Parts: sequence; structure tokens; C-alpha cells
Amino acid sequence: MEKVLDMLLDERTREISMRGGSTEGAIIGGVRTEPLLEDGERMGYKIIDIVTGEEGVIAHKNIDSRLRVLGYGIDTEELNRVALPAIDHAQHHCEVLVIDEIGKFSVESEAFVQAVRSALEVDMPTLLTLHKKSRHPLLQDIRRRDDGRILEVTPVNRALLPYKIHKLMRETY
Repeated sequence: MEKVLDMLLDERTREISMRGGSTEGAIIGGVRTEPLLEDGERMGYKIIDIVTGEEGVIAHKNIDSRLRVLGYGIDTEELNRVALPAIDHAQHHCEVLVIDEIGKFSVESEAFVQAVRSALEVDMPTLLTLHKKSRHPLLQDIRRRDDGRILEVTPVNRALLPYKIHKLMRETY
């Protein structure tokens, strides 16, 4: 994901600069998710606002929560605190919206689900990562849409996929 975002940002920044425009505003906004590693072991996940860099731990083995997925306690308050403003800001102030990832942890928050549904109604280039096996209604609705492309990451295509995604995104804006 990071490689795709870097390629989009670099190219768009060059385009704006060549036209003499300002590149002070955020071009890409939204959220990305990263694993939390401790001594090489995955202990949880954090969500990061792409524009501000604000982070929140959304899932961790040490979180004591009634919501548990795959052995991780889920903190929907942290998810909402970081993701909801990031998605809202991206819809209104950025050229591209990124939501990485919509998966088993994030769909535990109804507010997050509603924010994603709302974001999908905005006419703008949007890059989403979806958990393949989740059968949550939001993910099923996204998969049924006819205004997007779904690409599966495999060991064979993993290295070339960022270039394909970049090309597809450039065709949309």
C-alpha cells in the first residue's frame, strides 16, 4: 500500500508543480493499518491517519475487551477517534481517499461502517483494501458495486500489483 501511495503522491505533486500550483494541501487522505510487532511477534494492529500521522491501537492481544477477533481485543473507540475524522477530512479536502483496511477489526465499529458507506457515495478516486474472507454486509456490498475494480493480492502478483493499482488510479483522475 505504501508504495502505491508514494507513487501517486510523487506523480501528482510533480504535475501540480509543473503547472505552477501549490502542493501545500493534502493530495491523499484517509487511513492505513499496520501490524504491531513485539520481538518479531504480531501483537496487534494500529490505525494511522495518512494526513496527520495520528495513530491509535485498534487491536491488541493485551486489550481487555468483550469484542475479540482472532485472539485480539478490539478498541472501537480508538478506531473511531482516528479513522472517522481522517475519512471525513479526506472526503472534503483531498483528491484521493484511502481506507486500508476494511476488515474483521474495523467492521466491529458501526460508526466506522457508516463512515465508509458515506465515503463511498462521494465521487472521488478511492482506494480500499478489503479482508478477503470477511462476510460482513459492508464488504459484500462493496464487492457487488460496479464502479470499482477488485484485485486479489497473491504471492505471484504482489511485486507488480502496486504498478497496476497506480495505473488504474491514474486512469480515474
